[in-house]
Amino acid sequence: MNILKSLGRVLVTLVVVIAAAFAAYHLWIYYMEEPWTRDGRVRADVALIAPDVSGPVSDIMARDNQAVHKGDVLFKVDAKRFELALAQAEADLAQAKASLDEATRERQRQERLGQSASEQARESAISTEERDQAAYNKALASRDIAKLDLARTEVKSTVNGTVSNFALQVGDYVNRGTATVAVVNTDTLRVEAYFEESKLQRIREGDRATVRIMGQNGVLTGRVESMAAGIQDRERETSSSLLVNITPTFNWVRLAQRVPVRIHLENVPEGARLISGLTATVEINPPALGTGN
Repeated sequence: MNILKSLGRVLVTLVVVIAAAFAAYHLWIYYMEEPWTRDGRVRADVALIAPDVSGPVSDIMARDNQAVHKGDVLFKVDAKRFELALAQAEADLAQAKASLDEATRERQRQERLGQSASEQARESAISTEERDQAAYNKALASRDIAKLDLARTEVKSTVNGTVSNFALQVGDYVNRGTATVAVVNTDTLRVEAYFEESKLQRIREGDRATVRIMGQNGVLTGRVESMAAGIQDRERETSSSLLVNITPTFNWVRLAQRVPVRIHLENVPEGARLISGLTATVEINPPALGTGN
């Protein structure tokens, strides 16, 4: 009887040890080998909108956190100066056109005179017409530039998205080529997950992905779109003498580098708030051996 009890205890102990070992093995595989990470971010491209003309802001149509479409006017630069510039350019064009017409008539008159006109007079008429033609072309280009500048006093969004951190006020002076409005391009919303290098072998383009946004209910699904081609080597830099400077490391401590993997979202539940910068947990679901996605 005592022997049976002892055998029972040994069997129970063995079962517990085996179960614990089995659980530890699967936990090790899950945390160390399976392609999942809690280090993911919702990302989107940001369009930096800059005016193409300089001047004070006369009107503001956008507001902070407003959804806009490509082509929507965000604000206007005071157009009075550009209207006057266009009027002047049109007057210069009219003057150049009058001079060109006069030169053309003179050249035609010299041609009608034929042999009775001197060679010098004919060449002078042709030269004058060519010079006036060039002046007219220049005035025409100046007029078109003035029209373009006037049209560009309306600063428009170049993407579909949401205006972010908008603080422009009427009267503020904006400079040509200096970004004044940031628009988060909602057409480029995606998730970028930073996977340890030891897990990359199990990730392929086209693999299905499951995404959970921190603090939100619901599951987003998508597919692996691409993987970064390179990351910064933080252990290597160039010294002042232009020689390579390698940071010393402990040989027995090797931290796995993290590589960005871009996830294209395919199914976003209604009510999910995709805000660039939010934290996400991403799990890759590789296809089973011998099967497709």
